Amino acid sequence: MTDNLLVIDVGNTNTVLGVFEGKELRAQWRLKTDKSQTADEYGILTRNLFMLDGIQAERIKGIMAASVVPPLNAVLEEMAWKYFHLKPLFLTPGTRTGMAIHYDNPQEVGADRIADAVAAFEKYGGPCIVLDFGTAITFDVVSEKGEYLGGAIAPGLGISADALFEHAAKLPRVEIREPQRVIGTNTVASMQSGLFYGAVGLVDGILDRLCQVLGKKTTVIATGGQAALVAGASKYKPPIEPWLTLEGLRIIYERNRKK
Repeated sequence: MTDNLLVIDVGNTNTVLGVFEGKELRAQWRLKTDKSQTADEYGILTRNLFMLDGIQAERIKGIMAASVVPPLNAVLEEMAWKYFHLKPLFLTPGTRTGMAIHYDNPQEVGADRIADAVAAFEKYGGPCIVLDFGTAITFDVVSEKGEYLGGAIAPGLGISADALFEHAAKLPRVEIREPQRVIGTNTVASMQSGLFYGAVGLVDGILDRLCQVLGKKTTVIATGGQAALVAGASKYKPPIEPWLTLEGLRIIYERNRKK
C-alpha cells in the first residue's frame, strides 16, 4: 500500500491542503488563511477533512509545506508533531529543489513561486512562465535549462477591488466576474468591466514583454484561485493547472527524500 504525503500551501488569503498517494492527488481542500488559529484547531480541521474523504491519517508518512505567512510556520509544525507524529519539511532557500534560483536574493522569492516553477518545468519544460492568480498576480519565469530567472508581481483582483471601494466613497463592493459587455451602463457593471478587463490587459501586456525576451516557443501556464476567471479571456489561452503548487511540493519532497 502506497504511503500518503500531506502538502500544505499557506498563502496570504487561502491555505490549500492536498494528499498525494504516490503521484496521484487523492484529495485537496482550499481554506481561508487564519493567523489566529491554533495548532489544535488546524489539527482537528485536517483530521475532519480526512474523515470526510475517507483518508486514513495514520497513512500520512510525510508532510511538505510552503508558507508565505511566517507566523503560521510554528503552528503548522506543532500540528504536524501532535496530530501526525511527523516533522514537516518547509520549502526554504536551503531546500533542495533541483532548480537554480537566479534572483538577487533567493530568500526573497515566495516558496509557492518556487513550487510553481518546479512543477511547471517538470510538466511543460522550458522556457515557461507561470501565471499565478492569488492575493497578487505573479509571473514566474523559467529558462529553457530549467533555471528560475525571476518575474513580475502585480496587484491581484481582490486588492484592486478593495482599493476602489476604500478610496472612492461612492463606489460599492462588487462581485468580481466577467461582465456581459465592456461598456458598463451602471456603476457596478462599470467597475466589473474595469476590474476584469484591467486584469486581462495587465496579464497580456506583461506576458507580451516577457515572451519577447524569452522567445516565441515560451509556454504560459495559469494557476491560482482566479485563474479560470481571467486566463480564459487572455489571448495566450494558457492551460489551467489548479493544483500546480501542490504538485511542485510533491516533486520537491521526493527530491529531498532521495538526498
